[in-house]
Amino acid sequence: MIERTLTCIKCPLGCQLSVTVDDAGAVTVTGNTCPRGAAYGEEEVVRPMRTVTGSVRVSGGELPLCSVKTAGDIPKDRIFEVMKEIRSVRLTAPVEIGQTVIEDAAGTGVAVVATRSVR
Repeated sequence: MIERTLTCIKCPLGCQLSVTVDDAGAVTVTGNTCPRGAAYGEEEVVRPMRTVTGSVRVSGGELPLCSVKTAGDIPKDRIFEVMKEIRSVRLTAPVEIGQTVIEDAAGTGVAVVATRSVR
């Protein structure tokens, strides 16, 4: 059995959640005041996901770096793999906001995109 206490981050209330996963895999979430809290508590214990942000080097641009982020959430245990890929990227200006920088970050199926333009 797994038991965790979390603070919900899905709305400003910050409910204190208690999440229990029994030996059969059934998840119970208490302490939430809305359905979003229950969904957050279950996901955070069973399969935590994160958005990853970073910077990549840009050659020939007005700035030496361009901020990037994953276009969606990735499994928390894959963050370091994604960051390693992001660190290896080198772009040449111009870079447009929303431009895909990595198609499939570390095999997660999630793209990494530029979050600013660099002329």
